[in-house]
Amino acid sequence: MSFIKDLQKVLKQNIREYGMFIALFVIWVIFAILTDGIFVSSRNISNLLNQTGYIAVLGVGMTLVIVIRHIDLSVGFLAGFLGAVAAIALVFWGWPVLLVLPAVLVLGLLLGFVPGFLVARMGIPAFVATLAGWLIYRGAILVVTEKTGTIIIPNDTFNAIGNGYIPDIPGLGFLPEIHKLTLLLGLAAIVLYIIGEINGRRKKQAYDFEVLPMNVFVLKLFFVSAIVGGMTWVLAGYNGLSWTVVVMLLVVALYHFVTTRTVLGRHIYAVGGNPEAAELSGVNVKNITYVVFGQMGMLSALSGILFASRLQSATTTAGTLFELDAIAAAFVGGVSAAGGVGKVTGALIGALVMASLTSGMNLMSIGISYQYMVRGVVLSAAVIFDVATRNRS
Repeated sequence: MSFIKDLQKVLKQNIREYGMFIALFVIWVIFAILTDGIFVSSRNISNLLNQTGYIAVLGVGMTLVIVIRHIDLSVGFLAGFLGAVAAIALVFWGWPVLLVLPAVLVLGLLLGFVPGFLVARMGIPAFVATLAGWLIYRGAILVVTEKTGTIIIPNDTFNAIGNGYIPDIPGLGFLPEIHKLTLLLGLAAIVLYIIGEINGRRKKQAYDFEVLPMNVFVLKLFFVSAIVGGMTWVLAGYNGLSWTVVVMLLVVALYHFVTTRTVLGRHIYAVGGNPEAAELSGVNVKNITYVVFGQMGMLSALSGILFASRLQSATTTAGTLFELDAIAAAFVGGVSAAGGVGKVTGALIGALVMASLTSGMNLMSIGISYQYMVRGVVLSAAVIFDVATRNRS
């Protein structure tokens, strides 16, 4: 009985953090049942993660933008435009991939500074500044593709980013149908997670911080390890980890480290919590605004690269509704519209939730009109949940 009480207490205190994981788990179970297991097949899960990649990357950046109480509507067509720039550089300018990738990322960073300047220095509302960017980049895509239309990208190296998979370990003959390197990476991730959680718990105890009850802590380790292990086994049964998933996980890991372990991360959340108090405490709010919008532009470039690589082309419609999917992923992932609250790992879960709904309903042959309505209901529920938990606290 004490375990049940401890679990109820922990869930109640951390409902915002754990609620999204529970929702994703429930969605997967429901679709697995309704599709007779097709939804959780290795092929479908692999495709689901690949489809999530470019939205999850945008969602991570959008999370920080919303944390500091702003919004960026330009990221969708900015991603499409920069994907087209990458295609033009590869196909018409003859640039090598190793030059195109950093050049497009830097260009995205610079373009991200533009709304940052308008918001931080000129005092223009982010909604208006980025809506202008939305219109400009929509026109820019049409300009750079008006002569050629869809630009086919024949570069195998570039296209492997969105369609390729990490190589397996050569020379291992056992379990030939299983991707061994993926299994080893999954096992390493589980071990590092457990070690990190144990060390974090010990440090909190050393400073007399509150920690989870031991029984709940063990359950958390087991549950997360089981999820990671199950996902790893499913992916290893197909082609293993794709390069898109690797890029997505690296972005999430890097941003999680920056937001939780660095001074910059603390300043971002301080600005989101109370900009005036942060300014009085010595935080340069304008510089933080520059940084957040700059990184949003860079992640838009990365998203555009992933999308163009996956399609193996740049199209005139690339980026359509990406910004809304990114905003939805951030809110479903637990970011607060009031600012100051939200985790980048939540954006990944939010993107998976939205992509899972689309994938599951497609497998059930549900019409696109109903799909939009269901996704809208889920987004509304996430915002209502945020307001309810914030008012209760």
